[in-house]
Amino acid sequence: MRDETSGQQLSAGLPDEAFDTDGLLTKRVLRAWALAVLAPRAGELLWDLGAGTGSIAIEWCRLHPDNRAIAVEHDPRRVERIASNAARLGVTRRLAVLAGDLSDLLGGLPSPDAVFVGGGVQDQVLQRSWDALPAGGRLVVHSVTADSDSVLLGAHQRWGGELNRIGVEVAEPIGRYTGFRPLRTVTTWAATRP
Repeated sequence: MRDETSGQQLSAGLPDEAFDTDGLLTKRVLRAWALAVLAPRAGELLWDLGAGTGSIAIEWCRLHPDNRAIAVEHDPRRVERIASNAARLGVTRRLAVLAGDLSDLLGGLPSPDAVFVGGGVQDQVLQRSWDALPAGGRLVVHSVTADSDSVLLGAHQRWGGELNRIGVEVAEPIGRYTGFRPLRTVTTWAATRP
């Protein structure tokens, strides 16, 4: 059997260029952080909700050959892009890509070991995700808006965990010099169900 990912990086945090994207992509540093706190173990199932490019689900699957993921995305073009990225990165058989609204799809999914929410954060999605997790299950959420930050603050007050803001700056030319340009700051919340 030929390994479709031969010669590719095995750790989390593939270069952003590894993914075809319309710009809705969890950037490399934040993706590596998210996967670290999602703490994948062999044979586990991840829900990637508001999957965008599918980078979290794809990297989850790449970390162990028995890992599986379900990526849920409402935009049909992004659903196609996730499937294309999964094929190029060798995880097609272990990644189910579902098109539709989270509120319609969550009730019919198999129980996850971990959940990542990267799209717009809604309290009902967090509650349903939390309820679906077994003891020891992990929930990780990224937010870039004040509205979603308030939802994460409420989740942190209810369930504990880690609430962080991560700011990343990238070097770029400023004339003949180099300066740093900040990327959008991301609020992250991570919790493990007792």
